[in-house]
Amino acid sequence: MSTDVAAPTSHGEELDLNENYLKVGSGIKGWLLTLDHKRIGIMYLISVILAFFLGGVFALLVRLELLTPGRTIMGADTYNRMFTLHGAVMVFLFIIPSVPGALGNFMLPIMLGAKDVAFPRLNLMSFYIYVIGAIFCLFSIISGAVDTGWTFYTPYSTSTSSSVVSMTLGVFILGFSSILTGLNFIVTVHKLRAPGLHWRRLPLFVWGMYATSVIQVLATPVLAITLLLLAMERVTGLGIFDASLGGDPVLFQHFFWFYSHPAVYIMIVPGMAVVSELFATFSRRAIFGYFAVAMSSLGLALLGFLVWGHHMFTSGQSEYATMVFSALTMLVAIPSGVKVFNWTMTLYKGSIWLTTPMLYALSFLILFTIGGLTGLFLGTLSTDIHLHDTYFVVAHFHYVMMGGTVIGFLGGLLYWWPKMTGKMYDEKLAKISWFFVFVGFNAVFLIQFVMGSRGMPRRYYDYLPEFRPYHAFSTVGSWILGLGFIILAITLVKSLRSGEAAPPNPWGSAGFEWQTASPPVLQNFPEVPEITRGPYDYHLATEEELFDGFPEDRDAAKKS
Repeated sequence: MSTDVAAPTSHGEELDLNENYLKVGSGIKGWLLTLDHKRIGIMYLISVILAFFLGGVFALLVRLELLTPGRTIMGADTYNRMFTLHGAVMVFLFIIPSVPGALGNFMLPIMLGAKDVAFPRLNLMSFYIYVIGAIFCLFSIISGAVDTGWTFYTPYSTSTSSSVVSMTLGVFILGFSSILTGLNFIVTVHKLRAPGLHWRRLPLFVWGMYATSVIQVLATPVLAITLLLLAMERVTGLGIFDASLGGDPVLFQHFFWFYSHPAVYIMIVPGMAVVSELFATFSRRAIFGYFAVAMSSLGLALLGFLVWGHHMFTSGQSEYATMVFSALTMLVAIPSGVKVFNWTMTLYKGSIWLTTPMLYALSFLILFTIGGLTGLFLGTLSTDIHLHDTYFVVAHFHYVMMGGTVIGFLGGLLYWWPKMTGKMYDEKLAKISWFFVFVGFNAVFLIQFVMGSRGMPRRYYDYLPEFRPYHAFSTVGSWILGLGFIILAITLVKSLRSGEAAPPNPWGSAGFEWQTASPPVLQNFPEVPEITRGPYDYHLATEEELFDGFPEDRDAAKKS
């Protein structure tokens, strides 16, 4: 990236004229009223971490209850509420907004060479809509937690006495936050790219955020309408899903999964976008097949809308419909495979630097591959009949969602932590936390593939004694996993309190975002940047751009 000054864009001039709206104080009011995308990203980060902690507590309680058959620490009704809240909090309050809301808000404008997102006020409003939706969800926990499962399936969700209306209303509100964020990102990518930053020079993280935003805008309204109909059914007896009134309960599943399968890619594509950046930086190579990797994100966004029926192979669909959905499901493996094989080729003969973010990227590659391959069993009609609604599905889902999205989020958080906070963290302590997270995760979920293949149904409060060793092993694994997250939290808090000051580019990356200060100045760049190379063109980047950091990092990179 050149330091030449280009003519200001119209948006840049607008921001200069309204700079008083961006200048904020350091107090609470300054944060609450800020229009700076970086501060909004940090507020999202704090919010999703709190949601992750809450959902993690619910998960540990569920696993502790399943340590032994029968009652261990809670009754059956409480157990139903715990696993429902774990799923709802993790999916709607953490996984969906984690990368776009936190990392995307902070990094996307900087990667584009922009001063902010296209609509700063809309960005702040999106965050407050997220907070309001979260409050409704938390209120439902206090007022009588939902026990339907996070999918809110009818007819049970229309008849249970738990607080379905407040929870679904909270998720309904959260959907508007996703839609507005997606619109903001799409306009930002189209309109606010710096001079010289054409489409084939966009960082792959930006491509991932762009594809995710398209899904958010197109799919989220379907969920909103579905949950609104469910609330109306409970309140007014509308009869859309009630068979006794001429409705169809399976129709709810069609509506729900028409959103929720594309939503899987709202969750996983951002994680893929993050690890693309990590593989390029820590192998010191341009991403192999850059344009194919970029287009595969858009391919996942398109195919995600066509495969919702594979969740319903046992719901009474016609044989022809199930065959079509099964065939379409196999097509999803193509763009996913493009990413995995291109990442592998990027690593081939690369100068690999095993930092903690790179360890998370390699973990993503392993865990997501396991999740994807086990998905073939569930997309195949003959095997899905046996595996449907068993712990095999639980394990597959978590290898994709947690082994993919959460691991990608953690890798991205550690990668951009110096840029976001201006502080370096203890690399040894971070690697110890990664080890416990990786080992604990596999201990929890790998054994669940065996349980599911042997017929252990998911969501059951009790189980046959023959499954006790598997559940005990999985529960102990959850303790190891929890320890890993505790060590990671200690690492980051320690960094904020006593971490070494971060240079602009501690990793020696060729990415555009590392050409700013750590943390960036108010409008990201002192002058409007002019882009003269791609974000992965290490052969064109100068030594000053790559190693404006610690001397020992420069020496280590030269030796490698």
